[in-house]
Amino acid sequence: MPPARPAGLRGEPVLRFALRRLLTAIPVLWLVVTLTFVVVHAVPGSTVDLLDNPRLGPHEREVMRQHFGLDLPLHVQYVRWLGGIARGDLGVSFLYRQPVRTVVVRALPPTLLLTGSALLLDLLLGIGLAVLAVARHRSWFDRVTTVLSLGLYGMPAFWLAGLAILVFSLKLGWLPASHLHSLDAASLPPAARLADLLRHLVLPAGILGLAGAASTARYLRASLLDVRDSRFLLAARARGIPPWRILWIHALRPALLPLVTILGLSLPFLVSGSLVIEVIFAWPGMGRVMWTAAWARDIPVILAVTLLGAVAVIVGNLLADILYAIVDPRARSW
Repeated sequence: MPPARPAGLRGEPVLRFALRRLLTAIPVLWLVVTLTFVVVHAVPGSTVDLLDNPRLGPHEREVMRQHFGLDLPLHVQYVRWLGGIARGDLGVSFLYRQPVRTVVVRALPPTLLLTGSALLLDLLLGIGLAVLAVARHRSWFDRVTTVLSLGLYGMPAFWLAGLAILVFSLKLGWLPASHLHSLDAASLPPAARLADLLRHLVLPAGILGLAGAASTARYLRASLLDVRDSRFLLAARARGIPPWRILWIHALRPALLPLVTILGLSLPFLVSGSLVIEVIFAWPGMGRVMWTAAWARDIPVILAVTLLGAVAVIVGNLLADILYAIVDPRARSW
């Protein structure tokens, strides 16, 4: 008969824990989207008011307001919007004259490509630098890595992006400065088209990945230093296990546990994208769509992107809680 777990390690089953967290997240999601709806409609002006067309008189503008449903009371618009969400209908974009679902589906793949590449670079570079810095603790490499990490972490993204465009695009001419593809990319063979896409991806993904890697390296370095003098590592050294194996296998695994939460919280970033980077590099993703919709008062798109971001935040937190509960059963009793 297996020994019973200590009382401090007991917790409710993972499925029940996940369902409890999910039920808690539903009212939070409703509150977020409701507040967003109220705030967006409280901002003066609309897409109709921003149309700079001398042919549109007061009557034509009122007809357009009726067409978009902007003449209805706010509570009626809110009920209609919630009903549309329940049916899977996010409405029609005022700016693009297309279903919002089409706008989001078109913008989501470029964002996933950009943010997924940046997150991969963030993890690989951040973990590698943190482990090497701890292996050479208080050496010149550790000091240089710490200073560079602090510098990159403190640099504004728009400044770093502008510097990268100035050096690698304008001065050296190595990489393109904007967009997803070149103008003639449609006529290129598949291999050349893929190479063109990767060249356009290097700068925006590199900027996001380097900034994230600086934070990951600092965070993981501190976590590795905390577990470095643990008893199980001292016992591993006493058994004659090579130092590289102790660091990469025995110390890295428990030190990575706090990164579970960071990975869970990366889901909103993966879905929503980076507004600043996408606008600077003219990347046709979710961040740029949100920027354009905000300027054009495209209310259905703003609400849809906000809803998607809120869902991603809640799902990311839920995944982080579940992963942490699987790793540490004590978390299920929180």
